[in-house]
Amino acid sequence: EMDNNRDSESEESEEGNPAEMNMIWFFSRRFQLSVPKLASGRRVVQELLRDLLHACHSLFSDSFFPVLETAIGVGSACEGWSPHKEEDVVYCMFVPLRPPRGHAFHLEPDTAAEMPQASTRIRVELVCTCTGEPPGQNMLCFLHHSGEELKRNQVASLLHTVCTGPYLDGEKIALWFQTFVISAWPALPQSRHYSMKVLPSCRSCKMELMKPSGRSLFVETVFSVQQGDSDIFLSSQPAEAQLPASTTWLQSSAVAEAKFFKQVARQAPAHSCHLKCLRLCARLLEGSGLSIYALKTAVMHLLTLIPLSEWQHRYLLVRVDDIMCYLRCCLEEKRLKHFFFGNEDMPEEISLPPTFQGAQPLNLFQHLAQDPAAQTEAMQKFDEL
Repeated sequence: EMDNNRDSESEESEEGNPAEMNMIWFFSRRFQLSVPKLASGRRVVQELLRDLLHACHSLFSDSFFPVLETAIGVGSACEGWSPHKEEDVVYCMFVPLRPPRGHAFHLEPDTAAEMPQASTRIRVELVCTCTGEPPGQNMLCFLHHSGEELKRNQVASLLHTVCTGPYLDGEKIALWFQTFVISAWPALPQSRHYSMKVLPSCRSCKMELMKPSGRSLFVETVFSVQQGDSDIFLSSQPAEAQLPASTTWLQSSAVAEAKFFKQVARQAPAHSCHLKCLRLCARLLEGSGLSIYALKTAVMHLLTLIPLSEWQHRYLLVRVDDIMCYLRCCLEEKRLKHFFFGNEDMPEEISLPPTFQGAQPLNLFQHLAQDPAAQTEAMQKFDEL
């Protein structure tokens, strides 16, 4: 678990050029960079998901709903650097899905979707359970028992609960889990300390936990399917504002990104400034039109290009300058490479599907390459900063 102790106020007392340290102190206060409660919020959310999933396994052990595996914290709040104010932080948790007994998942490219390289449908197939080790534990085989027998003696298959046709449906899974959360909440230990509200969401489960003091904690549970044994997952909740069909799942590198930041935290010097750089640059870029994801991608590239020993806290202003210069060059060249496609500097610990390694790097600024007016406007906004 990444520890936010590294990001404590003691950084400011580190030795360095007094004028520079004074400037770093000013930036830290001006942009409210310290987010001391991220680690404690993460712990609350991890315990909540652990208890929820345990209750879910107990309740649905004899059914054929998707099997929910251990939740994985993703996104800026779980990476330790959220750009938002504390009251606006959302803790995002990926919950991987496995097929239940007698079922298999097959990933199919979604050729009808607008982004074929990232869009997939998950076809659910019934598989024979007549033989095998261990045998089906009194389970009837969906393929080799009659419909009448199945109807009389066994609950519905996954195809009849959270699928549309033969495909896994993100909206139906979200509705199933939201309903479960509402019914399970009173029995959870967290219900003694918080009141809970499920917020509207059609592809995920968003919860607001409220303390008696009135402070809130926001959690979003996103459903996902792992691509092979890699750190790349298919996500039920697209980042884009435009929602594709509910049976379309979009490729996400959120788990690989979280793994990358954990690896950096293990190897970086004490009081590394990389998370504070992210927070500061996110504040500086407000209103520029540049996405937080573009910023995060630039920082990930720089963390592999600049030795981690050069990210000590006293270098914060230099590294911020590097990040802003890197982003400006990318805008000028209309090219920002996706971190996980065709990247020769990829840390060995990150496991990627074979198609990622030899792939042409995706260009996150492709829209600027295709629209000179948009690029000119982006450059003007950036230079105004």
